[in-house]
Amino acid sequence: MSETATGAAGVLAAAGPTANRVSIVMFSGTADKFIPLGVLTQAAAAMEMEVEVFVTGFALHAFTKAHHELPFPAEFAAMAPALAQGMQAAKVAPWEEMLRQAKEMGARVHACSMMSEVMGLKPEDFSDLVDDVVGAATFLERAAGGETFFI
Repeated sequence: MSETATGAAGVLAAAGPTANRVSIVMFSGTADKFIPLGVLTQAAAAMEMEVEVFVTGFALHAFTKAHHELPFPAEFAAMAPALAQGMQAAKVAPWEEMLRQAKEMGARVHACSMMSEVMGLKPEDFSDLVDDVVGAATFLERAAGGETFFI
């Protein structure tokens, strides 16, 4: 390849997203958002992508050892039973199981240190789904160069 071809193309390739890295910021605490978290995390890990999940806001409650019933948004609450039946009939794994499988394939889950402190949560309060408690800057360093999704 000529120097001219690699010069411009190399700069463009370096500036674009890394196809092998997916980062997910999970901030919603409603039940309808956890299914896409499980699906996207598991799919990316199965595709051998680097997967980083940053849990913040009200989503943190779902990652603690204490049981928290995840609410459905009011506009979807009436559909929740049908969704549960459909998932059971289709043998769709619960989000926690999908996330565990993704972690077995290398996905990492980080709790936000600032929101953990604000909510009075300590590292020992989190379930084994959480690998560590980190700040936003650490997550952003790990997410750099890849695609980032917000749920």
